[in-house]
Amino acid sequence: ACVCEKNKRVTNCRMENNVCRCQSLGSSVSVNCNTLTSKCLLMKAEMSGSKSGRREKPKDAFEDTDGLYDPECENSGMFKAKQCNGTTCWCVNTAGVRRTDKHDSDLKCSQLVRTIWIIIEMKHTERDTPLNAESLKKYFKETLTNRYMLDGRYISSVLYEKPYITIDLKQNSSERSSGGVDIADVAYYFEKDVKGDSIFLGNPLNVSIDNEKVHFEKTVVYYVDEIAPEFSMKSLTPGLIAVIVIIVIAIVAGIVVLVSSNK
Repeated sequence: ACVCEKNKRVTNCRMENNVCRCQSLGSSVSVNCNTLTSKCLLMKAEMSGSKSGRREKPKDAFEDTDGLYDPECENSGMFKAKQCNGTTCWCVNTAGVRRTDKHDSDLKCSQLVRTIWIIIEMKHTERDTPLNAESLKKYFKETLTNRYMLDGRYISSVLYEKPYITIDLKQNSSERSSGGVDIADVAYYFEKDVKGDSIFLGNPLNVSIDNEKVHFEKTVVYYVDEIAPEFSMKSLTPGLIAVIVIIVIAIVAGIVVLVSSNK
C-alpha cells in the first residue's frame, strides 16, 4: 500500500516498480501518483463522489458554462471528443469543455480539438494597498512549476491589474513533452486549490505574497482552442441576442431613411 499525495480521489493504491499507482475513483484507470492526474479522470472521480454523497479576452475565448459532468475518458485519461448525458451530446476540447451546441446522439465529433491557451483570471478581496506585482509574478511562476510540475516555458504571462490577477498558460500539442503535464490538468488542479477544494492529499494551497495571505472572491477560467468553437445563435445569452437585434433594427431603419430621402 502507498499514499497518492497528488490525488486524494483514488483507491486501491499499490507500489509498482517504486511508483505508487492507484485506481481513479469512478473508473478502472490506473494513475501514476508521481505526476498530476488528467482532468477527465479527476472530473469523473468527483462525479462518482457526488453521486454518493480586465484585460480583453481573445475573441474565441470561452468559459465552461456547464460545470461538472460525468465524462467519458479514453484509457489514456484523455477526454473522448464526444460527450453525452442520456440522449443529449456535445463535442469537447482537450480540457473537457463543451465547444459546440448540444445535439442528439447522432452528433459527430471528428476530432478532440486541442486547447492551446488557458486564461485564469482571479479577483482578490478588497484591500487598501495593491500587491507587489513582481513578488506576485514570482510566487505564481514558482507555484506553477513546483507544485503542479509545469515547465516554465508554458507560463506565457502573469499580469496584475488590481484587483485582478491573470495567468496565461500556452501549450500546443507539438510542444508538450512526453511525460510532461498538460495545461488543462494544471489549470484544473490550480482552480480547485484557489477555491479551497484541493485535490492534493492534506496539502492545501495558501497563497501568500510577501508573507501576506491573499484571499480570492472570484476565479474564472477561459479556453482558446486550435479551432474556433462552434456555438450557434441559440447558445448566446438573451441579453446579447437583444443587443444584436437592436443593432440590426437600427441598420434597417437607417437604410429605409436613406432610401426615402433619395426619393
